[in-house]
Amino acid sequence: MEERERPGTERSNRSRNARRARARKRRKRNLALKVILFFIIIVGVIGGAFLIKKYGPTKERADLNEYYGIENENQLAVIIDNEVLGAKGILLDGKAYVEYSVVRDYLNDRVYVDFNENILLYTLPEGTIRADVGSADYTLQKEKKSAGYTILKMEGNTAYVALDFVQEYTDIEFQTYEEPSRVMIVSDWGETTVATIKRDTQVRYRGGVKSPILTDVSKKDEVTVIEDEDDWKKVRTEDGYIGYVKTNCLKNEQVKVTDRDFEEQVYSNISKDYTINLAWHVVTNKTANDSVLSMIADTKGLTTISPTWFTVADTSGNINSLASSQYVNYAHQSNIEVWALVRDFDGGIDSYEESYELLSRTSSRENLINQLIAEALKTGVDGINVDFEKISTECGEHYIQFIRELSVKCRQNGIILSVDNYVPKGYNAHYHLKEQGKVADYVIIMGYDEHYSGSYESGPVASYEFVKFGIEETLKVVPKEKTINAVPFFTRLWKEVPKTEGELAEQAGTEAGEYAVKVTSVAYGMSEAERVIANAGAEIIVDEATGQNYAQWEADGATYKIWLEDETALEAKLQLMKENDLAGTAAWRLGFEKSDTWELILKYVN
Repeated sequence: MEERERPGTERSNRSRNARRARARKRRKRNLALKVILFFIIIVGVIGGAFLIKKYGPTKERADLNEYYGIENENQLAVIIDNEVLGAKGILLDGKAYVEYSVVRDYLNDRVYVDFNENILLYTLPEGTIRADVGSADYTLQKEKKSAGYTILKMEGNTAYVALDFVQEYTDIEFQTYEEPSRVMIVSDWGETTVATIKRDTQVRYRGGVKSPILTDVSKKDEVTVIEDEDDWKKVRTEDGYIGYVKTNCLKNEQVKVTDRDFEEQVYSNISKDYTINLAWHVVTNKTANDSVLSMIADTKGLTTISPTWFTVADTSGNINSLASSQYVNYAHQSNIEVWALVRDFDGGIDSYEESYELLSRTSSRENLINQLIAEALKTGVDGINVDFEKISTECGEHYIQFIRELSVKCRQNGIILSVDNYVPKGYNAHYHLKEQGKVADYVIIMGYDEHYSGSYESGPVASYEFVKFGIEETLKVVPKEKTINAVPFFTRLWKEVPKTEGELAEQAGTEAGEYAVKVTSVAYGMSEAERVIANAGAEIIVDEATGQNYAQWEADGATYKIWLEDETALEAKLQLMKENDLAGTAAWRLGFEKSDTWELILKYVN
């Protein structure tokens, strides 16, 4: 009999097989899902790595030697306030030294190095410190002292000044650091914006996570905030790194007032308790001194007379002198002080190059100063008036050192020092008006020569706005009680003729070539100017642009123009003196004024 499966068993097998089939399908499906998931993860990892690489912060660190400009191991990087200046210093026996040019331009411009005679000078109110190259010793008023370290070091053609010496006379703090060698100098005191680091982070070279790291900063570190650039802020660390930190890594941003216990040297000054009324007296020979009595007799309210007595004879500092003690006695009898003028032109040296040669050598400056003081003491003059007009930009630092040194000698001998200056403009900033205002007794602004003999166009000698500008600019840096505004007693008659085609072609491309007419001028005193106009039969009108009386006429194929320096123009200038509460007025020059001019001046100086 044939054996057969039972119906229940067959169903059970089919069910089991179905389950197995479904299980296999699930395994295949799960495997496929796992493979897909694996590929998704791989793609995600690759994509994430790409995104991190593209947008994530770099761990690259900046080459700090390159950042600070360091090429040699003995170099010292210099950071002053919020500026990295580069490798501008050296380390010597554990002392920080900084290039002279950096000291002069950034820290203290009274530090002066004479490269011709290899000495460092620092002029104090009581005298000048003098230190030779490579020496720890220095002299002050002939007394020898020691700093305990080399003050001035020369490396090739570069001079380095010890920061310890600079700090003694300058309101700075500094700290040196290693790896790399650098010095952090703080000189900008007052209100500073600071912030606290919120969490450990990095300071980067630029604002952005891809910029190289300069240094790490830790939670609670304080940084100085320099600039705000939204997501990033430019900061300075305490140890001299200047870079960028993410804004969200900072907190507690606030204004902090910083200060240092430092007492700056103060130069004492001689100050008159009256309004100064000065006039220059042109003296070209000793015989001309005899005219002093007649000159004084024609004035009213004159407090000071300045004879043009001294010229620099040569670049060694010798002088030509026309000084006269009798002249001084006559002036004193009329209660008038004498401030003898010295100039670097019209008699001896007469060029920018010669003035540079004179003033860039300490020995020639000393010779000049000693001769001036000796002549002043011998003749009994009350003051010295400096009128140096051949000073180039390169000569500026030597010129102001001359004024400092002369101020000390004048103060020691009770002699007033006044200094003549052009109206302040960018091109004459090297005369150092601000420093003059500290070391000199009086600063005189020559409020004229707006247009002068060498001008390429006609114009007023001293328009109202020109004078006003000069006073306002001077008062930004010089105390009003030291400021004297000088006015002209002269005016210029201008003659204009059209240029020929040949002249225009020859001058093409030059400043002169910008003008279609050729101008020449002649200077006249007040009365002479009026006579010239009367002889021409010209009408005097008011020039609204300058506020001055003006005349113009045609003759001999030329156009003549004149802006009058008369009572109207003078009174406007005297009003400016009064409104600004200046120390006084000065005038160029005696003999060019009208007799009633002094009545007008007297109204404003009393």
